[in-house]
Amino acid sequence: MPVWLYDLSPFKAAILMVAFTEVVSLIGLVLARRFLLPRFHYSEGVNEAISGTVQAIGVFYGVTVGLIAVAVWNTNSSCADLVSREATAIGSLYRDVGGYPEPLRSELRTDLRNYTVFVIEKAWPAQRKGEIPFEGARIIDNLQAKLYAFEPTTPGVTALHSETLRAFNNLVEARRLRVIAVDGGLSPMMWVVIWLGAAISIGVAYFFKVEDWKLHAVLVSFIATFLALVIFLILINDKPFYGAVSVSSDPYKIVLERLIDAPK
Repeated sequence: MPVWLYDLSPFKAAILMVAFTEVVSLIGLVLARRFLLPRFHYSEGVNEAISGTVQAIGVFYGVTVGLIAVAVWNTNSSCADLVSREATAIGSLYRDVGGYPEPLRSELRTDLRNYTVFVIEKAWPAQRKGEIPFEGARIIDNLQAKLYAFEPTTPGVTALHSETLRAFNNLVEARRLRVIAVDGGLSPMMWVVIWLGAAISIGVAYFFKVEDWKLHAVLVSFIATFLALVIFLILINDKPFYGAVSVSSDPYKIVLERLIDAPK
């Protein structure tokens, strides 16, 4: 799907999807009634046969699209969990480094604050455009170098350092999974199947024998509108980090406001 669609508000995207599907469907109906249907010889009971075909296609297409909708919804929920997981890892690491001696403690906490602010102010707007800035990796590398260079001198500090490294690895893993998920989504071939299935579902309805073309148009419009809304549902959940309807960065903001920048 075009990336610019994700930048629209949900209401505008839904209206655009419905309008596009309606226009294409009605143009197809006009062409079918004008050039295709006159070539067929209709007999009594033909509508029952067409109805059976519509129902069969509708069932198989509905099951397919339903499974896809569930899958993209689960992906969206998983990405929200990844965000919470990374924010939690930042908070845990921030508390752990509080036991380090100065000036290392302040340096590590400053790096964590810089990383959190970067994610909120730079990474998130870039992700909504499908971009992945690399400044975050530089901050993480700098933090890693300081942690790995530290040499604990007492058993207590050794235990603290071990726990801090574990928390740091959790942060790195959560960040890597989030970055990978930015480019996730349905494959182009899957979108072809979705749209082709919708076109077939609407196209079969053209063959109903309805004398009143206005009634025929209304029936086709109902089918087109319903399919457009289902595809819209898949669209807004397909890329969780894209566009106006994306996974929120609120977990990072909560960590920043209530822990890192909280009054000491």
